[in-house]
Amino acid sequence: MAKAAAKYYGTGRRKKSIARVYLSAGTGVITINKRPIDEYFGLETLKVIVRQPLTATDNVEKMDVNVTVKGGGTTGQAGAVRHGIARALLQADADYRPILKKAGYLTRDPRMKERKKYGLKAARRAPQFSKR
Repeated sequence: MAKAAAKYYGTGRRKKSIARVYLSAGTGVITINKRPIDEYFGLETLKVIVRQPLTATDNVEKMDVNVTVKGGGTTGQAGAVRHGIARALLQADADYRPILKKAGYLTRDPRMKERKKYGLKAARRAPQFSKR
């Protein structure tokens, strides 16, 4: 009897976005929120960002990726998906660690939106100054 196909899981985060990524053996289909990647991300650069960990480990045509992502904007979501794919690949094969680590795909990007301060209009934007 055939063994059930293994599923690997990884959580990715970037800014306010959280991505839950499931990897399984397949033909390279990437589905994000039940939509194909070409339909979900309009910009080509975002699609490239999502595929980076798969390209680095030579798994573009070998793995199917199923993602649920929420929060933030499109760029943050693409970064979160990349982080999640890298973590899931690590579960699939620990030998990928040096490749993914060197490329920086395993590091959670700590940059967040800076909070607004009192007396200012935004995080650093001060009210307009007039001498008279």
